[in-house]
Amino acid sequence: MPSASPTRERTASPGLLSIGQVLARLTPEFPDVSASKLRFLEVRGIVTPARTDSGYRKFSTSDVERLRLALTLQRDHYLPLNVIREQLDEAEANGNLSGALTPPPSIAPVARRYRRGELLSAAGAAPQLLNDAISTGIIAAGESYSEHVVTLLRGLVALDRHGIEPRHLRSVRQSAERDVALIESAMSALLRRTDAASRGKANELAPELASQIDEVRALFMKDALSRVLS
Repeated sequence: MPSASPTRERTASPGLLSIGQVLARLTPEFPDVSASKLRFLEVRGIVTPARTDSGYRKFSTSDVERLRLALTLQRDHYLPLNVIREQLDEAEANGNLSGALTPPPSIAPVARRYRRGELLSAAGAAPQLLNDAISTGIIAAGESYSEHVVTLLRGLVALDRHGIEPRHLRSVRQSAERDVALIESAMSALLRRTDAASRGKANELAPELASQIDEVRALFMKDALSRVLS
């Protein structure tokens, strides 16, 4: 999981702001901002607020400025959060956080593609594992493969070491597709609109909903594992 700049303070100290106080500062400019949105931006590494002994988030002035800039870049430029995080970190390292508002010359660099042999080498996978992943529909066959497939295949390699094969993961893929259908249904009104603002809002909301579903699923998994291990 990406994290914000490690140089920022992580321990609570006097003078920091609560999440409610941060919302009060940001809401006039961003009426749709919410506590869950701020928590999502924290998960994506935009900020790393300090914590009190009781676990409450405390935000510095720099955190608030990073949040304001991130929300601005999302609203005005529709940048993905990983790009926003990189811009903020670079601008902060240069001592000019507001400079992050200048979009990079190219926000869509040409992505590397991997031939089959390169894919196997990059993922440390045996040819048969890739064949099994393709035959079960976990990975789509192609002349070349994206970085996303490299990461997926690495995960399959790790699971295979414990006897979890691609065929065992069909239900996991189907569950992910059902989650996407659920998110699509939740955003149906937004997706019917064709204006750029609505499309940008959908691009922002979809990963937030996916993250929240992941959090709920992780809790379900934790509860189930505790029953197995008890």
